[in-house]
Amino acid sequence: MKYRRILHGAKFWFWVALFVAYSAGAVGLLMIDTQEDRYRRLSTVELTKVQSTPEARRVGASQVAAVFRAQSAMPFTSLPAGSTFQVVWPDGSTETMVIVDPSSPNGVRPLAGSQVPAEAADRR
Repeated sequence: MKYRRILHGAKFWFWVALFVAYSAGAVGLLMIDTQEDRYRRLSTVELTKVQSTPEARRVGASQVAAVFRAQSAMPFTSLPAGSTFQVVWPDGSTETMVIVDPSSPNGVRPLAGSQVPAEAADRR
């Protein structure tokens, strides 16, 4: 009887831990959709996609991050160095970016291997 109670308690805490881990992971990645009005007409974003040059993607993502920070409730603490976010480019392709230096116009770099072309993103 005591063994069952311990086993039941262990199962309960396992599911609680799993739920907490899943919740933390699900909200851990910010997604910025460049088709929103506030990003749509940015000059470095309009024609950007994962097939663009890495430099064009970095500049576009830096501009998107700057607009996100400017419109945030806490602009000096949102997207600090080391944080990641996912960009959905106008064509529907996606990639994950890492903030290297929030004060630099090129302070964002693409995370290697995170690029998903629009065709593949549509299938997901």
